[in-house]
Amino acid sequence: MPEPKSRPGIVIDEARTSTPELAAAMASLVPQLSSSSPAPEEDEIAELITSPATTLLLARDVTGTVVGTLTLVVFRIPTGLRAWIEDVIVDGAVRGTGVGAALVREALAIATERGARTVDLTSRPSREEANRLYESLGFVRRETNVYRWTTDLADR
Repeated sequence: MPEPKSRPGIVIDEARTSTPELAAAMASLVPQLSSSSPAPEEDEIAELITSPATTLLLARDVTGTVVGTLTLVVFRIPTGLRAWIEDVIVDGAVRGTGVGAALVREALAIATERGARTVDLTSRPSREEANRLYESLGFVRRETNVYRWTTDLADR
């Protein structure tokens, strides 16, 4: 696997407020991950940002444009504090340049700082580049079954 191209000037920060710019960035990025999920509206982004369990990380290029996002969820369960990475999205124009790795590394640092015992994520087998990235960052594929129950809200 070739080394990722260097992407100078990428800054990873935490979204602190919902803005029209952030909503526009999400409207551009979310369809690159899921064709069936609508991008969040400004009020939904605000809800995400203000939740104590979630951290929305943003990757910005040298112009300040959001070129990637990642959602980190840290939560307590009876067996300890856990973390989950969801919706890692990197704009197609900058994939393979280290943006995804930078987002994941920052999420791992935050999860560790908050005391999470583990950090989990899932990735479709068809997302070969993403899977290679996660494995290169130390994630280990687990022998498990992932189950999903869908509410009737999914039809709306």
